[in-house]
Amino acid sequence: MVLKAKKSVRYPVGLVDTYKDAYGNEQVIAEETREKLMQLLAPQDIAGARLPPVCVFRQGKAMTLKPGGEGDYGWIITYEKGGGTEGKVSAGQVLSLPDTLPIGYHQLVLEQGEKQWSCRIIVAPSGCYEPEPLTNGRRWWGITVQLYTLRSQHNWGIGDFGDLKSLVENVARRGGAFVGFNPLHSLYPAEPEAASPYSPSSRHWLNIIYIDVNQVEDFHHSEAAQAWWRRDDIQRQVLVARTNRWVDYTSVTTLKLAALRLAFQHFCRRSPLDHRKTALQQFIRNGGESLQQQATYDALLVYLKAQGDIPADWRRWPEEYREAGGDAVMRFRQENAEEIQFYCWLQWVAHEQLAACFERSRQLGMPIGLYRDLAVGGAQGGVDTWGDRQLYCLDVTLGAPPDPLGPQGQNWNLTPMHPYALQQRGYQPFIDMLRRNMASSGALRIDHVMGLLRLWWIPGGDTAAGGAYVRYPVDDLLAIVALESQRYRCLVIGEDLGTVPEEVVQRLEENGIYSYKVLFFEKDRKNRYRAPCEYPRRSMATITTHDLPTLRGFWQGMDLTLGKDLGLYPSDEILQLQLEERELAKQGMLDALHEQGLLPQRVGRNAALTSMSSHLNRGVQRYLADSASALLGLQLEDWLDMATPVNVPGTDREYPNWRRKLSRTLDSIFTDRNLERLIRDIDLRRGGPVPVRGRKKKTDATPSADA
Repeated sequence: MVLKAKKSVRYPVGLVDTYKDAYGNEQVIAEETREKLMQLLAPQDIAGARLPPVCVFRQGKAMTLKPGGEGDYGWIITYEKGGGTEGKVSAGQVLSLPDTLPIGYHQLVLEQGEKQWSCRIIVAPSGCYEPEPLTNGRRWWGITVQLYTLRSQHNWGIGDFGDLKSLVENVARRGGAFVGFNPLHSLYPAEPEAASPYSPSSRHWLNIIYIDVNQVEDFHHSEAAQAWWRRDDIQRQVLVARTNRWVDYTSVTTLKLAALRLAFQHFCRRSPLDHRKTALQQFIRNGGESLQQQATYDALLVYLKAQGDIPADWRRWPEEYREAGGDAVMRFRQENAEEIQFYCWLQWVAHEQLAACFERSRQLGMPIGLYRDLAVGGAQGGVDTWGDRQLYCLDVTLGAPPDPLGPQGQNWNLTPMHPYALQQRGYQPFIDMLRRNMASSGALRIDHVMGLLRLWWIPGGDTAAGGAYVRYPVDDLLAIVALESQRYRCLVIGEDLGTVPEEVVQRLEENGIYSYKVLFFEKDRKNRYRAPCEYPRRSMATITTHDLPTLRGFWQGMDLTLGKDLGLYPSDEILQLQLEERELAKQGMLDALHEQGLLPQRVGRNAALTSMSSHLNRGVQRYLADSASALLGLQLEDWLDMATPVNVPGTDREYPNWRRKLSRTLDSIFTDRNLERLIRDIDLRRGGPVPVRGRKKKTDATPSADA
């Protein structure tokens, strides 16, 4: 059988000389920046290699490669699940792999005498997993939330996995398909105020602050833990943390770690044959060196901070501890084995509780259940870079060039994987990361999905504007995403906001990755909003995101006022332009809502004279509920008509990012009659046909805008 190769351009890995900015202008990278980055991007060739380290193919496409060198070779390919096949080939000739090679990860070995060369062969499906009801036209809705913002009568001052389970139950009973939330990546237990979920220490492990101590069996069975819990001062501290408007990370972490240490002491007294101890040991074995490094890092940071003011950045630690595999660290492991096991135990408890939330969503019939978020990178001084320095480019940080959201550019202080090092490893670090985040998940949102094609590298010491784009092996990475998505039956959503190259749009569509459609951006240059029926089916629609204002904040211009107060605008002229554009955007939104018949007539048609109201809020949510997008994600903040943002991009300490809680508890949200009526309306609209453009006819299944 003759197979035709895929007719698509493969973009080379490396530095991009020019790019188009958010305003459509061609920008040329400065020569100084080019020189700095080219030195870092030098390929790491293996002397005498006859094969590339990895080749990625799509099932049903031609799978060929040419061995280098001279002479004749014998080859053997070993399948992932056992078995294999072999043959002979000469240098420079085309080696055609079997058409029957199954999807998965295989190993090709080339032999010549006593010499051997190996190549990882990855065979991927044509696209990502997509639930059949969505392909047949079903439209699902769900809730998106920053997990730490949840309030309840039971948590210890921060939303936790117990609250998540309660939210899942409430959403499922009202017809919702999923609950989405911020990245759950591990942060820094010894430095709790470093709280951004998008600046993780590791993207492989969980943030233990989300453990619901109330659900830990050994906490309840420990006499010492219960005596501690009954103390008046502890009860007061928990109450203060619970009722605080902002998350007090230091207080919450101190309380939880104290309780969990007592629970762990009780756990250690269990019989070696106890099924819980056996389960922990299996978890530790499966976690391998990655888990050991995570636990060691957390325990070592606690130890170092007890010696003095040591930051949560291994690059500033005492010299002997900067090598994860160094003698000093190995001695620390041996001398502090129980402390390291404590942090392994915390990861196990967190993973069990997250898995229980996912299992509960399945029991309740939610077709997606949990919808997780994958951050674009890890912090410079976190576990991932400490444990694998050769994989990362530590001399640069990630960010974004200047655009309307960040007029001075953005530096996220995240560290990129080196694209050539990633290829030399057969993409295993990328595969491992996907697997960790697709576990206990029905959907995965990839933050800044353009990073699979290109990332904005900023040389150390330069401003965000002084960076450049570096290309990654996008076709290979997307193929691996598709493979893991199918194996985990995990739908993939790509956050494709900002300046999106056309080749990214094309590749997301080809690979079955859902686009991310934010209402605030879905308009043309004349501020005419995309009609609901014009939203692409293979997309997730949402009003706003964690980096944007809430609906009320948008209407009131709170983000612009905050930006002015925080000095985020280079000049008054730029701020004035933003204010003028906002008024035009509001007018366009109001016009669109009236055009679709989603507002009562008494709501005016002049945006400048129209205040945010319950009618306007519901109208916007109904607008997106009518969209053709297969998925709809609505924020609890907008259900509660909140104004203050979660995060202000471009700030660190200027604004209390990642700390603002919801204004009401979960119990009160889901006993509110007005919200119940809105939820029923949304559920009905998502279950019906996509409305045609123009004013909708009112039917029994489509409540009046006056309702």
